[in-house]
Amino acid sequence: MRITRRTMLLGAGAGALTVLLASCTPESTDPKPTRSPEPTVTPTPVGEVPAAAAFLRTEWATDPFALGSRSVTPVGATPVDRETLGTALVSRVFFAGEATDPDRPGTVSGGILSGQRAADEVIDVAEAGERVAVIGAGIAGAIAAGRLGDAELDVSVIEARDRAGGRLVTHMDDDWPVPPQAGAWILGSDDTELASRMGVLGVGTVGLGDATARGADGEIDVPTGDILQQAVADTETLPDDVSLRAALDEAGVQGSPELEEFLAALSAFTGVDPETASSWFPPRMPESPLDAVVSDVAPLVETPLGDLDVTYASPVTGVVYDDRGVSLRLATGEALTFDRVIVTVPLGVLQSDAIEFDPPLPFEKRSAIAALEMGAAESVWLRFDEPFWTTEAGVWHVVGPVGPEPTPSPTPTPTPSPTPGAEGDVDTTIRTWINLLPATGEPILVGLVGGPAARAIAELGDDDLLTLASESLSPFTGA
Repeated sequence: MRITRRTMLLGAGAGALTVLLASCTPESTDPKPTRSPEPTVTPTPVGEVPAAAAFLRTEWATDPFALGSRSVTPVGATPVDRETLGTALVSRVFFAGEATDPDRPGTVSGGILSGQRAADEVIDVAEAGERVAVIGAGIAGAIAAGRLGDAELDVSVIEARDRAGGRLVTHMDDDWPVPPQAGAWILGSDDTELASRMGVLGVGTVGLGDATARGADGEIDVPTGDILQQAVADTETLPDDVSLRAALDEAGVQGSPELEEFLAALSAFTGVDPETASSWFPPRMPESPLDAVVSDVAPLVETPLGDLDVTYASPVTGVVYDDRGVSLRLATGEALTFDRVIVTVPLGVLQSDAIEFDPPLPFEKRSAIAALEMGAAESVWLRFDEPFWTTEAGVWHVVGPVGPEPTPSPTPTPTPSPTPGAEGDVDTTIRTWINLLPATGEPILVGLVGGPAARAIAELGDDDLLTLASESLSPFTGA
């Protein structure tokens, strides 16, 4: 096993914050979507945000088959925990999923790599024609299943949802000329393998362009992460791991609206809570330039699945195993037997004990599951009949209060997944926005929020969330 320190790739200058917005992309991915006619810009009077013509929200925190958006590394956890989570049991039960990848956790690339690894582990020990089940038809499960099928094993995929894709999903709807993405869709330049895969499969992207920041008094410089980067570097001399917030405290950094916006954006794109996120193994910061996915991502999953047998709407509730084989219990009451199985469910599901293992998972694997954390990140998609803004920046940051006081929210109800401690009242201002108008010609804004704010927003009804979004956008009316 190995432990490697991650490096936070924080740039300098006005565009530095935009390096947060990514997981992978090429400089140009074909085919590009057809651009809609350029709308006539008729700014709404300052302070007024019109009602959205269409609205969509993600709800990963309450999704029973995810219980969070992506795995994160809290204080005290290390990449070794991820390797332990991915270790096979008696060469019969194997594990995949982004949470098991020590190098790219929390990313689509991590899911792909983990699926390849687990499939290769099965192929190394299986005999020709063995029956292998893959639990989960997300990206890790699809990649693993396709690889097993190519090795001429008898593969069955069992999926709890009524669709493939897991946390990688596009909502195709005639109301949306640019289809909303519920999973990873903001892409950076540091994952060429995934970018190439998307290009070959025809998943279209557009460039997002520059970033801008505004507060209640107008435009300001985009916050940078220089201070946080230095504070993280300083933790190397500490005897114990501390959180990102504690690293700033140790460095004597005074809080500011700019720093808080940087941390809010960090949460929005990685799912971490700065109060609990490890400074020794901080979230990975992808590099700009940045693209956004603007077409259906289904080919990423459907292509490797091909014509394999996939059973949908069948959650697995039990895994009984020994050195002779595996029996799976389904929520439908069925029991199925296989020679081997690959478990690809999200970390949040493993932490919830929704699947009972018999015999119980070894102590070291249970410890690894408990040590890691399921992060929270949600998005709010808004389509308008016409834009109320004039800025052509593709990435927006809201700095400081947008009114007399920051928008508070009651403490969210605890979820089955590990929730960062004492949150109290949370500032739920949606501080990071993606403006798709310059790239697509469509007046669509997407709000991104993570960490404690995402958990609090998950408790809001649609009307309250729309009100919150309008308040958060007020600095950009007529701008």
